[in-house]
Amino acid sequence: MPRFGQPQPVSDKGLLAFDPVTEADRRAEQAMRRVLAREVPEHGIHGEEHGLHLASAPYRWVLDPIDGTRAYISGFPTWVTLIALLFEGEPLLGLIDAPAVGVTVLGLVCDAGAHRAGAYRIEGRGIEGRAFRPLATRPCPSLDRATLATTGPELLPSPAILKAWWRACARSRLQRYGGDGFAYALLARGLIDGVVEAGLKPYDLAAPLAVVRAAGGLATSFDGGDPLQSGQVIAAGDPRVHAALRLLFASAR
Repeated sequence: MPRFGQPQPVSDKGLLAFDPVTEADRRAEQAMRRVLAREVPEHGIHGEEHGLHLASAPYRWVLDPIDGTRAYISGFPTWVTLIALLFEGEPLLGLIDAPAVGVTVLGLVCDAGAHRAGAYRIEGRGIEGRAFRPLATRPCPSLDRATLATTGPELLPSPAILKAWWRACARSRLQRYGGDGFAYALLARGLIDGVVEAGLKPYDLAAPLAVVRAAGGLATSFDGGDPLQSGQVIAAGDPRVHAALRLLFASAR
């Protein structure tokens, strides 16, 4: 946060398209890794900026220090930090933290200590001052009443996928762009109805999958499989919207 909104050096790690990274990305991930090394040294870590550690460990933390670096370097506040915990490849919990807008969403796929499985908005700072407010996706009976989101054309990376997205736009009520990982927090809060993206990495998806599913939504690849394997995701708060989107994107590659 101290670096947000300030001019800063930006490196490009992309091969075909601009993929920015900043010192804030690298140092934020290093800070999280230090905490995990101290608290759970036997757990694996997969981070966007510093790779894999203890790859064979059954528990693995998946870290994206700044999801939405393009937004971050441009001064847009919807960038997020994504943190997930997987057990043997399945998300157990996910955290989406958007500090610039004061929104933190936690998804617990199973019971954890004092908190039961479900999605929560965390309010307040510090251990004593925190409050956990339950969240749930909203019902939406049909695609023509749905609000959909995608980050942008870079996450609709083929003509077939882009064409399917335009068909979804023509059949839905409203579309929003530029949300990055924040869009999945909006879905869990019942403010939008679906997110469609492709070309993603596990650190982009692990936390959003846990949050959406814990909030009562569905999240699969275009063919109904595992988004962590395909990099594709259709996330929806209502199964009727999910089914309609699946039909539109089933053959998109």
